[in-house]
Amino acid sequence: MLTTATSRKHFVLVHGLCHGAWCWYKVVSHLRSAGHHVVAVDLGGSGVHPSRFEEITTFSDYVQPLIQFMESLSDDERVILVGHSFAGLAISVAMERFSRIVSVAIFITAYMPNCRDSPALQMKKYFNKLKPETCMDCRFTFKDGLPVSTELGCNYLATMMYGTCQPEDLALAKMLIRPSRFFLDDICKDFLLTKEKYGSISRVYVICEGDQVMDEDFQRFVVKDSPPDEVKSFPEAGHMIMLSKSKDLSLSLQEIANRYP
Repeated sequence: MLTTATSRKHFVLVHGLCHGAWCWYKVVSHLRSAGHHVVAVDLGGSGVHPSRFEEITTFSDYVQPLIQFMESLSDDERVILVGHSFAGLAISVAMERFSRIVSVAIFITAYMPNCRDSPALQMKKYFNKLKPETCMDCRFTFKDGLPVSTELGCNYLATMMYGTCQPEDLALAKMLIRPSRFFLDDICKDFLLTKEKYGSISRVYVICEGDQVMDEDFQRFVVKDSPPDEVKSFPEAGHMIMLSKSKDLSLSLQEIANRYP
């Protein structure tokens, strides 16, 4: 059933590391069919964004397409920010800068910073517990023992990331993923979130059970480290829930949006 004009929501979907707006194609279709306005953003050097990997050297470069989009909105607009995985950091920046127009932020198996610590602490905890064998054929570059960039391998995609998805979604990913940086240095130094802005926005965390990339224990650590207003859990979702359970996720996004006008 289509929404009425008064219940029409504006969703802004942000992809995770090495991916692009393309990974939301099923959710975009479901939400638009229900009458909502939906924008999926390509971050810097991702998806079909024109910048090359070598040109995206800072976290500011990386999130600039999202910032530019948010700047284009009017002050009376209300949007629902949705960030997957690494994009939890990108939408956090947008929440801080544009708190007046964000009605709710939804973090899907994502980093979700608090207002007291550097978000790099969550990232470092993740990498400290990461077992090298689970990275399979991914290629990393390192500096001072910390990862600088990555290119996801085909075996890793098939086994760890897309194991709950359809074969055609895996084939699409293999054609469209791009290398990306982690920007740990930038995030350590320049990431400031305040209670007055970021902390004033309602947050919902979506736990994806069966996720082998950001496992359930880590997701629950994030929830404990930065308690949201609400937690939802999807069984057997895996990491790429927007592809494996697109209809269920789309319905949930609409339900959340209706609860946080």
